[in-house]
Amino acid sequence: MTEPCTENDCERPAAVRLHIPWDENRKVCTAHARVLVQQKGIVAEPLEEVEWE
Repeated sequence: MTEPCTENDCERPAAVRLHIPWDENRKVCTAHARVLVQQKGIVAEPLEEVEWE
């Protein structure tokens, strides 16, 4: 089973690990990843345990 997104009030499954230089890494859903990865320095890594269609 996939972990939930770590963003507040989000119940979607986590699908991406964000590497954030100034904060702890986070596992987030694809919707939050699309928004957060636009910040300079953040790198997204797809989670291996997620089945991508």
